Amino acid sequence: MKLSKFCDESLVTFDLKSTNKDEVIEELVALAASSNMIKDRDALLADVKEREELVTTGVGHGVAFPHAKTKAAKGIVIVFGRSDDGIDFDAMDQKKVRLFFLIAAPEDAIGAHLNVMAILSYAMKSEENRGKLLQAASPGDVLALVDNVK
Repeated sequence: MKLSKFCDESLVTFDLKSTNKDEVIEELVALAASSNMIKDRDALLADVKEREELVTTGVGHGVAFPHAKTKAAKGIVIVFGRSDDGIDFDAMDQKKVRLFFLIAAPEDAIGAHLNVMAILSYAMKSEENRGKLLQAASPGDVLALVDNVK
């Protein structure tokens, strides 16, 4: 599955300004809301925060996958954000998170939503892939990496 069909260069940022968990979720949701696939920024924000309250999506190794199935999305949207300093995201390993993938999916996109999560999770298990994202110089670098997960 080519994940770049759910993300374009305008949904990639290497310069997250946030300093805490709530701020970074708001920043990523604001970027997602620039997509024509998001109908309601505020609803998406509420749904992502509600999901995050269940259990952290900071999976460790400096990676987090904040996400929601939501009425706010017309289709799957992936936003990538990078923080140079790292953000305390209540990650499972208690380390700061530098790589974020926000995933918004329509409520009825169960199979596709899980496939996206599985592909990104698999990709981020690789120290090499995480390193490539930390060094990526252009949005195209990010899109190429997520399209070529091995």
